[in-house]
Amino acid sequence: MKDLFSLSGRVALVTGGSRGIGRMIATGLLHHGAKVYITARKAAQCDAAAGELSAIGPCISLPADVSSVAGARQLAEEIMAREPALHILVNNAGAAWGEDFDSFPESGWDKVVNLNMKTPFFLTQALHEALQRGARERPAKVINIASIDGISVNQWETYSYTASKAGLIHLTKRMALRLAQDNIVVNGIAPGPFPSEMNKEARDHGETVAHRVPAGRVGGTEDMAGAAIYLASRAGDYVVGETIVVDGGVTIARGS
Repeated sequence: MKDLFSLSGRVALVTGGSRGIGRMIATGLLHHGAKVYITARKAAQCDAAAGELSAIGPCISLPADVSSVAGARQLAEEIMAREPALHILVNNAGAAWGEDFDSFPESGWDKVVNLNMKTPFFLTQALHEALQRGARERPAKVINIASIDGISVNQWETYSYTASKAGLIHLTKRMALRLAQDNIVVNGIAPGPFPSEMNKEARDHGETVAHRVPAGRVGGTEDMAGAAIYLASRAGDYVVGETIVVDGGVTIARGS
C-alpha cells in the first residue's frame, strides 16, 4: 500500500506540458518519481519550463506541434528513439475559440476540433507500440484531458470547444475498450476552473470566479496533479474508460 501512488521508473509524456494544467500534471508526476517529457509548440517556453521542472526530477523538453497527424507521428518517433517504452501518455494539448453563432468561422471549428479530439487519438495510435512495451509488467496509462464544458453547458459561445470535449469523453470510452486488451488503461479528467492561458478568467479574476464554485476557490496544482497521479499509478489500474470531474462542484451546481 505504501507504494500505491508511486511512479518510480515510469516514463511519461505530457503534451502541452509547459504551462497551465499540463504543467500541473507534469509537476505531480515528477514528484512521484516519473521521468517526464513535456511538449509544447513554442520551443523557448517548453525549454524554460523543463529547466524549471528539472529541479523536481528528470524533465525533458521536446518542442512539437501536434495539431496535425504528421506532427503527432513525428513526436512519437522522437519519443521512441529516446526510450525503450512509454508508460504514461497525457493528452493535454488543447485550444479554444469563442465567437458569435452567426460569425463562427470554419477555421475556429477545425483548429479546435483537430487539436482537442483528433490529436489525442492519432498520437495514442502513433505511440501504441511504445505503450504496449510499457505495459508488459503492469498497465500503461493514457489520460485524456477533457473539460466540464463537454459535460454541461456554459454561457459562452465556444461551439467547437464544447463539442470537441464532449467527443473526447466518449472517445475515451471507445479507446479504453480497445486498448484494455493490450494492458493499456485509458481514462480522462474533466477540469473545471483552473488558472491557465486558456482560462484567463480563473487566472486573472480568481476571487470572482471562486464565488461561482461550490468549493469556494479555483483549482490549484495539487488538485489537478492528485487526479493525474491517481490515474497514472497502481491506484487507478482498475478504473477504465472513465472521466473524473475535478471542478470544485461547478458541474453539479450548473445542473441545479
